[in-house]
Amino acid sequence: MLDPVTYDYAIIRVVPKVEREEFINVGAIVSCPTRQFLKAQIELNQARLITLDATLDIAVIRDYLATIPLICRGGEDAGPIGQLPQRERFHWLVAPRSTIIQTSRVHTGICQQLDRALERLVETMVRPTCATPYPVEPRTKRIVEPPHIGGEEPEC
Repeated sequence: MLDPVTYDYAIIRVVPKVEREEFINVGAIVSCPTRQFLKAQIELNQARLITLDATLDIAVIRDYLATIPLICRGGEDAGPIGQLPQRERFHWLVAPRSTIIQTSRVHTGICQQLDRALERLVETMVRPTCATPYPVEPRTKRIVEPPHIGGEEPEC
């Protein structure tokens, strides 16, 4: 069994119009120098992104996002940034920028299995949740139970 290690992570976002500060989470980056681990996972939900800006060139955004895991792996295919030491590549990827592709602030976690930590971050921070909204009655502002309470929950 592996000993627990600390790791740093950031959430990758697409910010269609920077001035509006609206974004969709599209991936995560995890770095652990102790285990020489630097990996990113991207999941772009095109339908969610189009709701923020229907004029986006999705192919260009996909191309930009595809470079992030490539830079994490390093090597000649990743260009000049890919030649940097692993920790410097992480810091370059998470540096604040005012562009359509951004990352959250860096956070720290602890785990035994870094691949699982990355998957958990994508599951909780990137993939949409299935939620049934609670309707509100207009006059009383009283919350009304959704139809699935007491019955079966709807499938996502």
